[in-house]
Amino acid sequence: MIENHDLRHEFPEHADRIHDLKTTNDHFRSLFDAYHHLDREVRRMESDIEPTSDETLEDKKRQRVVLKDELYSLLREPAA
Repeated sequence: MIENHDLRHEFPEHADRIHDLKTTNDHFRSLFDAYHHLDREVRRMESDIEPTSDETLEDKKRQRVVLKDELYSLLREPAA
């Protein structure tokens, strides 16, 4: 089974903060959208809906981790 890496599943304790930042912070929203798009792409590759090389899949996963790390650091910043 392919694991869901949606941010709400990854950080359920930050669900309210995710929503707030998506509606008030353009930078966060842009990163969130890029992460969501990339996560969907990785899941499609993992399920062979979009077959690809292992190298491409691993590169996409690394990109997803970088985005997730950046989003997490924004989630941890004190609310304004």
